[in-house]
Amino acid sequence: MSTITIPTRPQLAAQIATDLLRINAVALRPDQPFTWTSGLKSPIYCDNRLTISYPDVRDRIAEGFVSLIRELHPDAEVIAGAATGGIPHAAFVAQKLGLPMIYVRDKAKGHGKENLIEGMLLKGQKTVVIEDLISTGGSSLKVAQAVNEAGGQALSVLAIFSYQFQKAKEAFEGAGIPYGTLTNYSSLLDVALQQGSIQEKDLSALKAWSASPSEYGK
Repeated sequence: MSTITIPTRPQLAAQIATDLLRINAVALRPDQPFTWTSGLKSPIYCDNRLTISYPDVRDRIAEGFVSLIRELHPDAEVIAGAATGGIPHAAFVAQKLGLPMIYVRDKAKGHGKENLIEGMLLKGQKTVVIEDLISTGGSSLKVAQAVNEAGGQALSVLAIFSYQFQKAKEAFEGAGIPYGTLTNYSSLLDVALQQGSIQEKDLSALKAWSASPSEYGK
């Protein structure tokens, strides 16, 4: 593909963002920022693992992925789940498409066959990687690269949500791997504002966080 960043579909992005806010998979707290494991201060906390507990939400997510894959990658042969958050969604998508599924660990097992990839991946098979979240892009790219190193062909990485960090865009561009999401931070802010979850006065600071997360709150 010539475009590294796959554009979101506005209607779908708004619907998934609405779902994530409704089930509290995403929380916005501009006045009392969360602290990530890295120490980064953030006005948003995202836990897309909650989506698997809501059949209507997880099905909408799966159908969104299916629609993208049929449009962008009609020749896809394998669906790969990124451990751990992408695994259940990859399973839902693979089932709907009638395709084989694999999943990629964050590191190889320390026993047995010491597998990094679980499931059957044949040489040259065209593979779409499913993630729950893209932040800086590092872990997602590691999965795609593991597929390539194992002899497969990673067509793209598709995720439920992205913080839209510039660092992620640059990482994917550097690796030459397309990526896209069902929804993203901008779409989430639009929906949250419409719902009254955030106020107009909060928008500039919230947008500034995505542009420069390390400077937020300073």
